[in-house]
Amino acid sequence: MTEEQVEQPIPNENEITTETEVEVAKPAEEKRYLTYAVKVDPDEDDRAVEIKMCSAARPHMLAFHFAWLGFFMAFCIWFAIAPLLPEIKKTLGLTKQEVWASNIISVSGTIVLRFILGPICDKYGARIPLGVLLMCGAIPTACLGLVNTRNGFYVLRFFIGLSGGAFVMCSSWTSAMFCKKVVGTANGIAAGWGNLGGGFTILFMGAVLFPLFELGMSPEMAWRTVCLVPAFLAFCIGLIIIKFSDDCPKGDYAEMKKLGNFKAPGAKVSMWRGAKNYNTWLMFIQYGCCFGVELTMDNAATLYYYNEFGLSTEKAALVGSIFGFMNIFSRGLGGYLSDVVKRKFGMKGRLWMQFSFLIIEGCLIIGFIHCKKLGVSIFVFTIFSLFAEMLCGTSFGIAPYINPKATGSVTGIIGAGGNVGAVCFGLVFRALDAYWAFMIMGFVVIGSAFTVLFMYIPNHGGVFCEDSKATAERMDKLGVSTATNINLDESLKPTINFQ
Repeated sequence: MTEEQVEQPIPNENEITTETEVEVAKPAEEKRYLTYAVKVDPDEDDRAVEIKMCSAARPHMLAFHFAWLGFFMAFCIWFAIAPLLPEIKKTLGLTKQEVWASNIISVSGTIVLRFILGPICDKYGARIPLGVLLMCGAIPTACLGLVNTRNGFYVLRFFIGLSGGAFVMCSSWTSAMFCKKVVGTANGIAAGWGNLGGGFTILFMGAVLFPLFELGMSPEMAWRTVCLVPAFLAFCIGLIIIKFSDDCPKGDYAEMKKLGNFKAPGAKVSMWRGAKNYNTWLMFIQYGCCFGVELTMDNAATLYYYNEFGLSTEKAALVGSIFGFMNIFSRGLGGYLSDVVKRKFGMKGRLWMQFSFLIIEGCLIIGFIHCKKLGVSIFVFTIFSLFAEMLCGTSFGIAPYINPKATGSVTGIIGAGGNVGAVCFGLVFRALDAYWAFMIMGFVVIGSAFTVLFMYIPNHGGVFCEDSKATAERMDKLGVSTATNINLDESLKPTINFQ
């Protein structure tokens, strides 16, 4: 830090300028940055109250972009094998049950890891764990070409599947950088763009990169070598994330601990805080019925259109990629809508939206399997993916409120629910034909909607009632006179722009 920077006057912490840079009223020794490129709320540890989509300024916006990019690359290596399954099945002589067993193993490996990563993020931050996970996940991905047996394929998919734990870091990181007023949108966009990696890799690997490799080699040699590309990219991005980003608005956890300005909860304490709250487990079920469905479809869609409609591997991969590509806006849209209804209706709004979307998703799943014409099937498939992914966004509009002191642990548990859902649905698809598997999945999703009715979050409320203090604050912010005298600083209203 230069002498010039130290001597700069720091304004009153209640003053937030209308300029693009916001001065913050904290001693220079307490944090890495004296100014921020976004408006922040000092009462929430300098978390941002706006999202500048086209900015990459440190710490907030660079962390935002690294969060979704890291999760995106995790999805790329996680599902790089999915569009190659028809060719791998032929080479290794796998049965339908063995292919589904490998899909189940792929999503099951990260269940325990997500439980572990939550407390790690609370204690050490999300930046380093995300980078390390990407580098470690790249290694088994690059080793796909060495597989010659069914069991070897199972083992490889297990270790590649561990990269799916990156979701915990993605959501924990955005929750650390953005305030509650806009965290649903931030989480939704970052995780949604991360999930987009599923659609991108199915399309890019199945319809572009694999055919390109086939031009100069046999189909078997092509699938054995093509995964080197996403593996190399993931490893490089993991290194960049560790080197060029921050854990939170005030810098890195390690630096803050040395200065005595940060005290992280122990991993056990953090895990207990998240696990003892029954809302965490209700959302564990709900997330299993949206993200779990998405993981299942990432694995199943290409094979479904290959088998049911007789499409080629390339065309089936193109259709199957729709589910993942909808994440470019759908999950962010869910988080944004959740933030909007929260401002108008309080926590009741978020919860009723969660309930409604689960019902709609379940009905669309049942409708999808009854579509016998390719065009109609693709249309319903697209709408089905929209609601499944918006639900992922609305889920993490609610999650940061469950226990703000253990956001990482809550995120890890709920995130693990997505993988548990994928394992359960995968077992159903492995045992039954497509029709009954989709029917069961649809009715389970509809049933999960009713768990929302039992949720009640202290200081915010539930589906049928709202905390009186929360009501007073919300009404005052909307300009409705109440007995309280709480004013909303206009500069702290959440905003999204594309500057």
